[in-house]
Amino acid sequence: MSLYKSAQFSINLNQKTWHIISAYSTAVTKKAQAQAQRNVTDVGKSLACKGFLRSHKPYHPPQNVPDKVRSICNNLKISFASDYKLENLEEKFKFLDACFQDFQHSVPNSQVHELQSIGDVVKFYETSVNTTVPYDALKNAKLPENLHIQHDYVRFNPDTDSKFNGQTAFPKSSTLVTGLKYRGKYEGYNAKRSWP
Repeated sequence: MSLYKSAQFSINLNQKTWHIISAYSTAVTKKAQAQAQRNVTDVGKSLACKGFLRSHKPYHPPQNVPDKVRSICNNLKISFASDYKLENLEEKFKFLDACFQDFQHSVPNSQVHELQSIGDVVKFYETSVNTTVPYDALKNAKLPENLHIQHDYVRFNPDTDSKFNGQTAFPKSSTLVTGLKYRGKYEGYNAKRSWP
């Protein structure tokens, strides 16, 4: 929201008339707009790098994607030329719906505007979707010899500990399991305190 106000004053000094125009504005400056745009872009890049918490289902494209799209185009009487534009929204909806029925993979709402031609749709359905969490992907990765990731780690519990005979380095600290996912896998421990 911007506010712009101007005022004009006339001053007579030694028979000369001076016109003074006073103006101020609270509109967003170009620098502030660039900063806001840069922040939104940075957040978008950050979200794009994250491979976890995706709402998409995994998708592995079949070998004959162009042939399937060609048969869908023939059924709907649409040109199969890769530069054919899907400008009619009803035609685009019917075409993408038929592709969803055939491939069992829908186009996310955020990418519908990007699919403007038949070639774009073929490229979309030839692209696989990987929903593996990056931490889980490290299980299958070949790591250097000096790097080891312990996936099934052991949490200390003095009642079940056999390695240190129940002795802990932090006698007043409890081990709390707060995540719903890990409550069934790991057992928490409430440390005994000498005072409340």
